[in-house]
Amino acid sequence: MIVVAQGLGKRFKQEWIFRNLDLSLETGDVLAIVGPNGSGKSTLIKIISGAIPATEGELKYRTEEGKIIPDDKIYQKISIAAPYLELIEELSLQESWDFHFKFKQKLPGINVEDAMAIIGISKARYKQIKNFSSGMKQRMKLGLAFFSDVDLLLLDEPTSNLDKQGISVYNRLMEDWRRNRTLIIGSNQEDEYWMANKKLDVTQFLK
Repeated sequence: MIVVAQGLGKRFKQEWIFRNLDLSLETGDVLAIVGPNGSGKSTLIKIISGAIPATEGELKYRTEEGKIIPDDKIYQKISIAAPYLELIEELSLQESWDFHFKFKQKLPGINVEDAMAIIGISKARYKQIKNFSSGMKQRMKLGLAFFSDVDLLLLDEPTSNLDKQGISVYNRLMEDWRRNRTLIIGSNQEDEYWMANKKLDVTQFLK
């Protein structure tokens, strides 16, 4: 997916988080959005995901052939994993998987058994999410994002709550399942975006 932002800005009440932000991503690019806590990394990711609107500027999504993707269709092309996204606690892992893929397409050739084995939570298939540890929840969020057949992956603090084994799962997902997709990672930790070919310091756009 091609992502182009021009003059992007976000204001909460009277405070500008960032202004005049430009970016351009081609299919397969990996962008690291960096900056200290509170600098606007998550805000920018939420804008790109369509969860919140920008205050000013323009954000466009295009196919590799250059065709504009309509705003009401963009959710089908994007998947996101972030600590602040809530899972439905009353559902089991299996039920959560089934629910997620009512709205997204699965990657070809992947099924729930394979996915759970890859992210290392097979034994929790029928366990309610409310009984998951924070690390298990994060693994699940990453699995749902990576195994969705989408063109743009958004990952905010992707190794948050993960132990050493969980971080190894994240790195394997990056190596084996990133494929030729556009990827945006919000992070302060270089080992979370070691694969990035582009970097954007959001503090450069503070006003």
